[in-house]
Amino acid sequence: MHLGLGAFARAHTAVFTEDAMLASGDSYWGITGVTQRSDIVARQLAPQDGLFSVVERGSGAAPLRLVSSITEAISGRHNPETVIERIASGRTSLVTLTVTEKGYRIDPAGGGLNLADEQVQSDLAGGPPRTAIGQLARGLQRRALADAGPLTVVSCDNLPANGELTQKLVLAFAAALPSLEGERLRSWVQENVAFPSTMVDRMVPATTAADLDAVERELGLRDEAAVVAEPFLQWVIEDNFAAGRPRWEDSGAVFTHDVAPWEAAKLRLLNASHSMLAYLGLAAGKATISEAVGEDAFLVACRRMMIEDVLPTVELPKGLEGEAYCEQVLSRFANPALGHTTAKVGSDGSQKIGLRLLTTVRANLDAGREPRWASLAVAAWMHRVASVSPAELDDPLAAELQAALPSARSAAAVVPALLNCRSVFDGQLAANSSFMDLLTHWYSAIDAHGLDGLRNEINHG
Repeated sequence: MHLGLGAFARAHTAVFTEDAMLASGDSYWGITGVTQRSDIVARQLAPQDGLFSVVERGSGAAPLRLVSSITEAISGRHNPETVIERIASGRTSLVTLTVTEKGYRIDPAGGGLNLADEQVQSDLAGGPPRTAIGQLARGLQRRALADAGPLTVVSCDNLPANGELTQKLVLAFAAALPSLEGERLRSWVQENVAFPSTMVDRMVPATTAADLDAVERELGLRDEAAVVAEPFLQWVIEDNFAAGRPRWEDSGAVFTHDVAPWEAAKLRLLNASHSMLAYLGLAAGKATISEAVGEDAFLVACRRMMIEDVLPTVELPKGLEGEAYCEQVLSRFANPALGHTTAKVGSDGSQKIGLRLLTTVRANLDAGREPRWASLAVAAWMHRVASVSPAELDDPLAAELQAALPSARSAAAVVPALLNCRSVFDGQLAANSSFMDLLTHWYSAIDAHGLDGLRNEINHG
């Protein structure tokens, strides 16, 4: 099963699974895909028997291909009981997830399950499960009662130690149930369910109407579920499974006993740079990431953040050369064929900057260094928060951030106000005068001097 059947899952997990079957000759596997908030993808795939096309764009792109590894697509919102049944079925050996950072319902204060979340409360009270964690917990509960055997849950979201985190949240759900019920679930999960961590990578922009038209011209058929992706794809998986799995290694996946260095490299180099370019691009009126990286000053800032701020503070996995990886990242971002929008990449910033940027800020401050370039990225996010309406911000904390903003929108007013948002910044970081000074400097450069002034600050930084 796969929870969160968006474009990324179809261009990544479904492709790896089909390629594994083609390489090994084992056609046993198929994916039941579950949509979460919207049922659009389920409605697109149902009349196509789960078939969809993947179109690669950029240097080295492969020809258009049809992918057939999804055998069923259901709406989790409209069919919660079916989701539970499928997880509980003895025919299911794996559950994979791409539900985005906010889909895990993490308490921003403590990092555990947000028990104050209304949908989490409903799931705990026995309502039809709407959250991914609720779906998992209730499905595992029924699986235990059915004695359907062990299961592996594989998170494929951009979160450090995502397997360990998913296990922690499922167990927290169990702990919040009535004592005997919760203890039975907790004990069964600990004995029968594996939660390997993973690192995934492929840029998959939202499919546009023009993309669908182009696919129709090539196929001679209308494919409403087509996805567009870059040629590059990567999957690093902790070798920790409780039941059978496809031979993903035959399709290029890397199995390891330590995913952490791969996670850190991607989050703090690639994902952090993606966010930086999104917020700088939005401030400068750039519609896409390729347009943002095409701005020489932004390219300089992004490169310097990776080399000067990140590389000295991150442990790279064996075989990954730091500066070569940085250049590969920038080259991928420059691919104009993807059309990855700055607005989309910049969405949900309150959920992303902690892992992508603030980890680097803290590491540099702790080492007595100035996190100059990572602070620019955070300041650009602050400027975005202060410049648009909550609806345009597209962030689960939009209302809280808006309420924190002062009436004056100068750097001296906005920076300390947003630093006091404990859902994003901890007290120690907010109290660091060096960090505040850097944020104020960069916010002023973005806000008061326009693009030319920002270019000048970056180029002389």
